[in-house]
Amino acid sequence: MIYAKNLSDYYKESIELQVILRDNVKENQALLLKDSLAVLPAVKKIQYVSKEMAAEKFKKENPDENFAVLGFNPLYSSIDISLYARYVHPDSLKMIEQNIAGRSMVRELYYQRTLVSEVLDKAKQIGLVILVISIVMAIVVLFLIDNTIRLAMFSNRFLIKTMQMVGATRWFIAKPFDIRSIINGGLSALLAIAGLVVLIYYAESSLIGLRGMRDYFITGLLFLGLIVIGIGISLVSTHRSVMKYLKLKLDDLY
Repeated sequence: MIYAKNLSDYYKESIELQVILRDNVKENQALLLKDSLAVLPAVKKIQYVSKEMAAEKFKKENPDENFAVLGFNPLYSSIDISLYARYVHPDSLKMIEQNIAGRSMVRELYYQRTLVSEVLDKAKQIGLVILVISIVMAIVVLFLIDNTIRLAMFSNRFLIKTMQMVGATRWFIAKPFDIRSIINGGLSALLAIAGLVVLIYYAESSLIGLRGMRDYFITGLLFLGLIVIGIGISLVSTHRSVMKYLKLKLDDLY
């Protein structure tokens, strides 16, 4: 899910807005406009492209085309803008377009509207599929862990009841089982983290582009969450099972 989101953000931020300037706009005016746009919270990256730079770029992309026959450069200077992923949304783009297109130096604002809608639709579909799979897997895993612990505690039900019958308090009986569950939960979380680290490095070595999308903070939160959840599930299931057998009558244990 982390990499899917980062991949979605990468594609959103690769969509470029071209602010095409009028022919009578001088370079110093264009640079002032660029500076005024750079402070907008939606702008991640901004670059001024002169008519000459635009012509060089066009020649590289279209080597067979030649402006010499025209006798002039038909391209316009522009300011190319990349937005933060959270602003690549039809509503946000409409507001940004209204803000920029209304300026006197701007001839037009161009971006691939169909590409934006396609990226958003694909990101939504992929995110929904991954979310559903993750929820289903999480529920299955929770049931498996809970049932495994309950089976383990079932084999200790007579030991638990015997300790109660000789006068041990509930806390005294539950304490060693709870401590063992915390250790088991912590060890299982560390094993899961080790497995994820191996999977991450394998994925990044197979798909080099994933390396640039690595999010240390979110991945760190994921690892911390695994430890907390691993210990929490193990402790809750164990303690609940111990309490259950303590409340049962001796005959019910059979």
